[in-house]
Amino acid sequence: MMTIKDVNPNLIKAQYAVRGKIVDRAQELEAKGKRIIYCNIGNPQALKQKPVTFIRQVLSCLEYPDMMNMPEAKKIFPADVIARAKMIMEKNPTGTGAYTVSSGIAFIRKAIAEFIENRDGIPADMNKIVLTDGASKGVQAALTLILKNENDGVMIPIPQYPLYSAALALYGAKQIGYFLDESNSWQLNEKILEDSIKEAKGKGINPVAIAVINPGNPTGAVLSKDNMEMIIRFAKKYNIVLLADEVYQENVYLEGIKFVSFAKAMHDMNEKEVTLFSFHSVSKGFLGECGHRGGYFEVRNMSPEVYGQLIKLQSISLCSNVDGQIVTYLMVDPPKPGDESYELYKKEKDTILSELKYKSRVLGEGLNKINGMSCDVPHGAMYAFVKFELPHKKDVDVSKMTVDELYAYDAKRDFDYCLALLEETGICVVPGSGFGQMPGTMHFRTTILPPREDILNLVEKMKKFHEEYTKKIAV
Repeated sequence: MMTIKDVNPNLIKAQYAVRGKIVDRAQELEAKGKRIIYCNIGNPQALKQKPVTFIRQVLSCLEYPDMMNMPEAKKIFPADVIARAKMIMEKNPTGTGAYTVSSGIAFIRKAIAEFIENRDGIPADMNKIVLTDGASKGVQAALTLILKNENDGVMIPIPQYPLYSAALALYGAKQIGYFLDESNSWQLNEKILEDSIKEAKGKGINPVAIAVINPGNPTGAVLSKDNMEMIIRFAKKYNIVLLADEVYQENVYLEGIKFVSFAKAMHDMNEKEVTLFSFHSVSKGFLGECGHRGGYFEVRNMSPEVYGQLIKLQSISLCSNVDGQIVTYLMVDPPKPGDESYELYKKEKDTILSELKYKSRVLGEGLNKINGMSCDVPHGAMYAFVKFELPHKKDVDVSKMTVDELYAYDAKRDFDYCLALLEETGICVVPGSGFGQMPGTMHFRTTILPPREDILNLVEKMKKFHEEYTKKIAV
């Protein structure tokens, strides 16, 4: 029988905070009858967001094609749904139960290229697009391609979505953290980037890539185009790959702010040397189709020989799941004005996005009114990264702690806080230490996904809890 000493040590080192010990405890409490408000993960349909009708109707027809020939079909499905399903079957006659080509079904990759061209006004090559099981598999593929040995490192934002730190741990590579500038709406800071890469090189680490999440997870920030251009120049200066995680591109809420892709920014700069991976997913936006595990990555500025190795890597996994490929296609090529499904599709899309916009404002403004808490009202994505303050006990002198001791001290305090919040209120959030944070600060990440009434209730419960918890700590 295997014991823990037989397990790959890289797996033991890997941590994934959004599904960690606090979530395990939440599930235990829920099993005992306690009502839990899950704010730990961006999983919209688990939090009562309804699936988009058009997506599920097309999938239904494709999974049981004989149904389209039944007399009742025309009463159940709009004409454009049946027409779309039949077109997909013509383009992919082997159906949803057969493997596809490794990079994904050709007409879907062509549709994605057209989506990019329409979104950005720039050319896109369908032969540099690969369909994946969600964006996460795309990120893992990119890391597998670029990491050559244990001295290679990837620059990742702090705070970051823990996919990146966990994947680097699994691959035995080095994490090069760079702090986001909380005082400047979580934008990237050039001096911090320079300091981070120079420190890494001083330790013998070889930087090979920089990961950027835009809109931000967990911060909810949306990068300015000027900030993006700085990042591209930085990547060129140090000859590193740019990994652009853009899965929240439709989740932008603040008036006057818009999403700009790194592909667009690079094209406008006429940059031909920086290799770019851009990742997108059906799990976010307004679809929230997390369980269908659909997504893609687009590559720019990569030699044919290297791209061939990337396709070989994808071939090892055969192909991404076909339903996920179909949902990705429907995301990039939705119903158009004049289609029978269009009005309902538009209504559902607008309702979901407007509700997210409302909840981002209510949550952000509500938490900022709590004494000892602060956060940016989320500009985008699905989260708020909330800074909170707690008094120190009389026998604690943080000025005498090393940086590592301060990290450990803050990590225990934010974990204990979030666990107590769960136990007392049923609100499940993730400690900031699970994403990374500046030493001497504490945060938690919460989603904006629960229903409106739960968000309003959450703010009230959190205010009461924080006031009472702070009093206990001060004793």
